[in-house]
Amino acid sequence: MQLIILDRDGVINEDSDDYIKSPSEWQPIRGSLEAIARLHRAGWHVVVATNQSGIARKLFDLDTLARIHETMHRRVNETGGMIDAVFFCPHGPGDGCDCRKPKPGMLLDIAQRLRTDLQGVPAIGDSLRDIQAAEAAGATPILVKTGKGFGTVSSPDLDPRVAVFDDLYSAVAHLLNTDP
Repeated sequence: MQLIILDRDGVINEDSDDYIKSPSEWQPIRGSLEAIARLHRAGWHVVVATNQSGIARKLFDLDTLARIHETMHRRVNETGGMIDAVFFCPHGPGDGCDCRKPKPGMLLDIAQRLRTDLQGVPAIGDSLRDIQAAEAAGATPILVKTGKGFGTVSSPDLDPRVAVFDDLYSAVAHLLNTDP
C-alpha cells in the first residue's frame, strides 16, 4: 500500500492563528486539492493527521469539526481526489496525551489501524511538531513552506536532512517523479 500522511492546517488548507472554527473558514491552499487528486489517481492512500486543540479550548465542538471535514472531503472529491481517513487529536497542549503532535501516538495509531509499517511513508507537515512526530513514528518527514512552514525552515531544531518543498503540490510532484 502506498500511504501518505498529511497535516491539515497549513498543508491542505490555509492556517489561522484564530483556528479554523467553521466550514466557511476552511479554505484550500492553492494546488493542494489537485495534489491530493494526483495522489489518488496514482493509487496512493491519503490520510490526514491533525491536532485540533480548538475542541479542548471550546472554540468549536466535534459536530463542527465533522462539518469542517465534510467540507474538506467534498472539495477534494470535486477535484477528483479522495482522503481515505482523518485522524485528529482533540486535546490541548497541556493535556498530556500521546496523540498530540509532536508525540507520535496519532501516527502510530494510523499504522496500527491500517496494519502497516510507517518506515518510508511520507508525512507532510508545515510545523516542527509535524516533523518531530513523523520522525518519532518512523515515517519520512517532509516540510512544506505553506502555513507555518516558512518560519519552520529556519528553526535550529529542524534536521537539515528533511526535504523541504514550497507547497503540497510540489512535494507530491516530487514523490510522483513528475514536473510540478
